[in-house]
Amino acid sequence: MASPTPEGDRIAKVIARAGRASRREAERLIAEGRVRVNGAPIDSPALNVTGADRIEVDGAPLGPPDTARMWLYHKPAGLVTTAKDEKGRPTVFDNLPEGMPRVVSVGRLDINSEGLLLLTNDGEIKRRLELPATGWLRKYRARIMGVPSDGDLEPLRRGIEVEGQRFRPMEVSLDRQQGSNAWLTIGLREGKNREIRRALEKVGFPVNRLIRISFGPFRLGDLAAGTVEEVKPRVVRDQLGLPSEGFAEKKRAPRRTVRRRPR
Repeated sequence: MASPTPEGDRIAKVIARAGRASRREAERLIAEGRVRVNGAPIDSPALNVTGADRIEVDGAPLGPPDTARMWLYHKPAGLVTTAKDEKGRPTVFDNLPEGMPRVVSVGRLDINSEGLLLLTNDGEIKRRLELPATGWLRKYRARIMGVPSDGDLEPLRRGIEVEGQRFRPMEVSLDRQQGSNAWLTIGLREGKNREIRRALEKVGFPVNRLIRISFGPFRLGDLAAGTVEEVKPRVVRDQLGLPSEGFAEKKRAPRRTVRRRPR
């Protein structure tokens, strides 16, 4: 006879929903012995907890789940998409407006890329959107060096292998030639490390500018560089197919321009 399913949710998921850390970061905190449940330290994320359990992270009680929220952010070039950078480079999170809650990014953009980056305070939303099964189309505008023909780009449409790594077929259109550069629109459903840059260099056209213009139904539009805009909770809920529980409908937050914090 199968064992009954334990009540509650996995501890890492609960920590992520409270906005304390992403699920992966929560698992690291647990492995480091920094999480206690009912006064006892735990060392494995394979534990279900309920609202009756007392959870502490680094000695501080875990708060209730945050209302799930999402923001659109126009990432400028020159910022890394990590919480901390070992080289001391400025990060996306160093440059968010004051008053923003703790957020994590959905996927990444490399330091030289710009455009739409989704931010959320909910680790489950991040995890859901990063799953390959979600398969949302991500569109980019790429400026490349050279004068390509449409046929030169066909290998990207078929799928291309770069340094032993296979990239899935991309949607590629040649938009216009601008002197010695050309502009392309590219769509893909997965985001391997520097995928577009590596694929285009493979066919002989290095990228000198890359802008993400959409991620699934969310679009960059006219959002200015360095600006965040909150997505209406109803839109997040509907687009992700999430229950209304945990979402509080509120007035749309105004766009906010980043003021760089002193370093």
